[in-house]
Amino acid sequence: MTAGTDEGGFALGPNLAFAETFANNGYAVLPAFVPQSQLQQLRSLVTAALDPLQGPVEYEADIGYAGAPRDRHAPGGQTPRRLLAAYSRHQLFQQLATSRQLAQVLHAIAGADMALSQCHHNCIMTKCPGYSSNTLWHQDIRYWSFQRPELISAWFALTDETSANGALKLIPASNKEAFAAERFDDDQFLRPELPANAALIESAQSISLRAGDLLLFHSRTFHAAGKNTTQGIKLSAVFTYHALDNTPHEGSRSAQLPSIALPTERRRS
Repeated sequence: MTAGTDEGGFALGPNLAFAETFANNGYAVLPAFVPQSQLQQLRSLVTAALDPLQGPVEYEADIGYAGAPRDRHAPGGQTPRRLLAAYSRHQLFQQLATSRQLAQVLHAIAGADMALSQCHHNCIMTKCPGYSSNTLWHQDIRYWSFQRPELISAWFALTDETSANGALKLIPASNKEAFAAERFDDDQFLRPELPANAALIESAQSISLRAGDLLLFHSRTFHAAGKNTTQGIKLSAVFTYHALDNTPHEGSRSAQLPSIALPTERRRS
């Protein structure tokens, strides 16, 4: 992807306001990050992978979230929630996930050279109409295992995202707060009936995105999403990154696949 072309694309330039926004809120949006020509190619790849369905895939029924089909044999039980192993599906997804431009953005936020985790996210979210589910308030770090809980997820909107089709909601600066264990249920979701949690959730922001926008958020930032109540599918490519020296714990799920180093400052020179 090339910034500054007539097809769009986010230009990093001298404006690093997004890094300050991320530091303050635990997330930031970079508009028009992916050029339209690249978007069209990526959407075509996803469409081809959905019909006929090309695994590996996670179904809505597998997760058991509110609104999901009871099991794979129930009505809507074959609704995909996300296409897994996005990085290894096609070179265009590899280019999206490891571009020099993205490496620069992540370095500006984290102050370190980064690597892509193949173990977490690494997927195309496919929020379908009719049988999509609600995702409750959670932090992604709840099931990741690294030396430090300091990871960044990159959410590439391949289609427009609104509250109507299940856009992400995030709680600003929630990555900075320590939360006692009793504020979570057994699945590590926030318990909304607790007054402190209810007040926190009241501060949430729904993040509307245009196709091509990039949302970056911290692994400790609380987020949630509603159902897709529209007639169209919502598509998002999602990848997660860690600093090169922030390695996964040996033997954990986070260490099952090797990470992919992004271009570093030295490699870019």
